[in-house]
Amino acid sequence: MPRVRSLVETIAFDHALRGHECQANSKHRIVKGEMRLKVRNGRSWDHYCIACAQQILSKDVARLQMMLDVAAAPGQMPFAEEVA
Repeated sequence: MPRVRSLVETIAFDHALRGHECQANSKHRIVKGEMRLKVRNGRSWDHYCIACAQQILSKDVARLQMMLDVAAAPGQMPFAEEVA
């Protein structure tokens, strides 16, 4: 049986080994030892501060919930462009 594919990228929380700026907002500084969200980007990682991570995750959860609602009632959505 084929495995079920995931649409969610490889993500994790870790602690910064050095200080750097958030990928989403260069005004947000991530200091050494602070928790951050890391998202796989090809062969490297993008790192986000917790404030930006919360915004990203809540937006993505809402979008996935909307997609789940569409999948539950497929006859209700006539065009795929309306979902995007």
